[in-house]
Amino acid sequence: MCGITGIINLDNSPADELTITSMSDAIAHRGPDGKGIFIDGNIALGHRRLSILDTSDKGAQPMSSEQKNWTIVFNGCVYNFKELKQELINKGHTFRSTTDTEVIVEGLEAYGPKFFERLNGMYAIAAFNKSNRKLYLSRDRFGIKPLYYWQNKNTFIFASEIKAFLKHKAFKVEVDLSSLNEYFTFQNLFSFRTLFKDVAMIPPANIIEIDKGFTHIKHKAWWDYDFSETDETMSFDDAKNETLRLFKQAVQRQMIADVPVGSYLSGGMDSGAITAVGAGLIPRMATFTCGFDMSNVTGVESNYDERRDAELMASAFKTEHYEQVINAGDIGWSLPRVVWHLEDLKVGMSYPNYYISRLASKFVKVCLQGTGGDELYGGYPWRYYKVFDAIGQKEFFDQYYSFWQRLVPDEEKIQLFNPKTFSNIGIKEPREIFERVFTFNDKLKYATPEQHINNSLYFEIKTFLPSLFLVGDKLSMANGLEERFPFMDNDLVNFAQKIPVRHKLGNLTAEIKKINENDSHKRQQIGSYKEFDDGKNVLRKAMMDLMPESIINRKKQGFSAPDESWYRGENANYVKDLLLNKKTVSSEFINPKYIEKIVDEHINQRINHRLLIWSFMNFEWWCRLFLNGEKIQ
Repeated sequence: MCGITGIINLDNSPADELTITSMSDAIAHRGPDGKGIFIDGNIALGHRRLSILDTSDKGAQPMSSEQKNWTIVFNGCVYNFKELKQELINKGHTFRSTTDTEVIVEGLEAYGPKFFERLNGMYAIAAFNKSNRKLYLSRDRFGIKPLYYWQNKNTFIFASEIKAFLKHKAFKVEVDLSSLNEYFTFQNLFSFRTLFKDVAMIPPANIIEIDKGFTHIKHKAWWDYDFSETDETMSFDDAKNETLRLFKQAVQRQMIADVPVGSYLSGGMDSGAITAVGAGLIPRMATFTCGFDMSNVTGVESNYDERRDAELMASAFKTEHYEQVINAGDIGWSLPRVVWHLEDLKVGMSYPNYYISRLASKFVKVCLQGTGGDELYGGYPWRYYKVFDAIGQKEFFDQYYSFWQRLVPDEEKIQLFNPKTFSNIGIKEPREIFERVFTFNDKLKYATPEQHINNSLYFEIKTFLPSLFLVGDKLSMANGLEERFPFMDNDLVNFAQKIPVRHKLGNLTAEIKKINENDSHKRQQIGSYKEFDDGKNVLRKAMMDLMPESIINRKKQGFSAPDESWYRGENANYVKDLLLNKKTVSSEFINPKYIEKIVDEHINQRINHRLLIWSFMNFEWWCRLFLNGEKIQ
């Protein structure tokens, strides 16, 4: 819910009401139900409200504590706020609303910034303490809700979205070339930089403290994932039963709202399980599926339309079901809107996410979705097999880094970038950023297959998953819709990290030993040990009583349009017109001959470059919208 903004004038000049209002209005789509500002000397806070809990004016923000010592602006939802509220009532605090916002501000009054660590939910919060004139910025432990900041010597600004910064006179858009290099390596940013020079994202589970006088900025990390200490005594049945209990509890927690709640229903197990539990709590719960026109699609992509499986589940769970069908031509209208709202380019072909959230927003204000199950329970096994034979940290890094160069390998960067751009990037930097992710946890070991799997889970949940959250947040909030992620419940995540790898993917050590004894040439064919061909064994067994068996055993499939086929067929001219044109703006950074080569190889079916073509088109629109200030038609 909501969008937040803020200004601190580091030179102690008074904060400008017009500027904070303009910054907040720039993200009005995040909060169409209300707005407010707070100004105290050189500090200004802005808020746009999407009313989810206590839709009355009592829930308006910025909100101050009863003693007026704390004032906050808050984006998100805290699912354990009722328990925390009762604890605060027992300490003598009184409440005038039924919002989680008021629980946060009174909790800060009672416990100070450490109260952030007790919140079970998704949030980005700015909290001003009037007595010591300190400002605190914090994000939830999983990084579901975004929060960016930028500063120069006189000004510190922050916001839920970077487009708010465009309204501040001191901010100028420039490309961060190191981030550009990072993006075209991973189709993602593993660091906390952005494509906007000097704009950074606050890391998950972090607090930034700006002290009295606003001369020092301190970062503090207060939580991290830890897959390194699994409970090897845990039985499969205990893992299954506790997973089911905690999952049901998480879904029930996250359905709290004073507005209609629905669920995405992709046809897969994760969203299906959420719908199964949710439909038992809300009669005729609304569900939403996105499908694709497959009339000119062949090969693997012909299976991308999930409407049939979703309809099967909608019928079984008796939901009120709605579908969105996307055609090849829909990318042209949606792509600039997607880039405008995403701002910082991230993983995957995400325009279907924009369309499905647009559909859901017509019927509900909150939508549950299944992101997180794969990362916690090992749902992407094809990403892990290549590392099983690695012995030691260096070999693990070598193989895993090779896999994660999803777009352009380092040796091709000299062809990718124009000479001026190439001379200003660090070729070794993406590898250094990649390895740095693992240094956040000093407990990681690199000796056994199980340790490699847990290291992979740690890496993906620290890098890939937050980007999925950002896509979900930005494209749902673009349509005034709040997405929630039941798998990302504190209790469920804590337990999932303790489950042994053998319950998620099988007994890897025993299987590898057997294969090596029989035939050393089959080392890359590991996979026969799995009960299901996409992992998540214990999660599948836990969901057996909730869902049709055909869905439980369904092969893993991502949510993606059949763009490989469409880029060669109906969208080929759109791709060429956007990327191979004299007016192509991104050619200032990217070598046009390299783009021409990639497009030619794809259209003539020599190599499937759908990910890279998508990324080129995204960056082209980013340059048009943010560098050149082009308006969306």
